[in-house]
Amino acid sequence: MTVSPVPMSSVPPEKAGVPGQPATVPATAPVSESAPGVALPSPLPRLPKYYTVKRQLLELIETMLPGSPVPPERELARDYGTSRTTVRQALAELVVEGRLVRQQGKGTFVAKPKVAQSLELASYTEGMRAHGLHPQTRILEIGYIAADEDLALLLGIRPGGRALRIHRLRLADGEPMSVDTSHLPARRFPGLRKQLNRHSSLYEALGSAYGVRLTEAEETIETVLADPHTADLLAVDAGMPLLLLSRHAVDVTGEPVEWAQSWYRGDRYKFITRLRR
Repeated sequence: MTVSPVPMSSVPPEKAGVPGQPATVPATAPVSESAPGVALPSPLPRLPKYYTVKRQLLELIETMLPGSPVPPERELARDYGTSRTTVRQALAELVVEGRLVRQQGKGTFVAKPKVAQSLELASYTEGMRAHGLHPQTRILEIGYIAADEDLALLLGIRPGGRALRIHRLRLADGEPMSVDTSHLPARRFPGLRKQLNRHSSLYEALGSAYGVRLTEAEETIETVLADPHTADLLAVDAGMPLLLLSRHAVDVTGEPVEWAQSWYRGDRYKFITRLRR
């Protein structure tokens, strides 16, 4: 009697499955024609429609002069083949980034270039003059306060001691740029309030009237959102991103001179510094 040979299975032993049940082979992922056996990468996520419109608007802005009016939303929506809601979202981001500026009741305009301020121990007045801008300072409030423990430590005075608080609005060519609050030890600088009427800069007053020169400072920068009061002073919308600079300055002897905080418009300012290794 002859026995016919049994055909061998083409499925590898480890894929054969359970005896008596059909073997299964897992489905394979799509492969690249140029690289057999390599799965194709997932497709890139689709860009939101407003972002495409935003890039188109940036190209348009680059061809326009600062102060030029941007076409109204209805016209832009028609030109870009999209909705006014999409155009409005793109415009809103460009306003926050400082590329555009809104004027209530007038429209949207191309913004001026941002002021590139160097991170150095200089007064606001010196910084604006270096950029060819006319600096102005409006004193919003000035008076003496009792220093709490934290402020007393920063100014080198006892808790409860008097500190001079100066709250100011800074402008450049008539445009609001920042709101500043400075604290100084009152006993060390008697009559400083009167000196500020004679000098355009606090640091100039300290140098001329008291012979004090700031030589070192620790400064931190962070982002905050404009509260309604600060937004009103800076002529921006509430919730607009601001740059908050906190500075602790000392003189040549290391004695504390000033603790100050400045809220700068994020749409009008950028800070630069030089790093070395």
